[in-house]
Amino acid sequence: MANVPASIITRNMAEFAKETGNVYESVAIISKRANQISVKLKEELNSKLAEFATTVDNLEEVFENREQIEISKYYERLPKPTILAIEEFMEGKVMFRMPEEEEETPSL
Repeated sequence: MANVPASIITRNMAEFAKETGNVYESVAIISKRANQISVKLKEELNSKLAEFATTVDNLEEVFENREQIEISKYYERLPKPTILAIEEFMEGKVMFRMPEEEEETPSL
């Protein structure tokens, strides 16, 4: 994640089609991967914030809120899941398969 740009950059659409032969298939694959990344990041954030869950109100709550805010800000600064998915796809790190290309075994 260190070398992934956090901002939007212009992409050559022909580059997306190299791997699959179809821009739309590539975008669908990237979309599914972005959803996977999003779910993973959300679970990670929720598990970290769950450590602060408490039913008791006390004076330490202000300090804990600061820690929660810092954790939340860290996740807000991360590149968006779509950008991460595009980078993974362009670097060939996303595994996918096309169902129509798989051979069907004949029924006996």
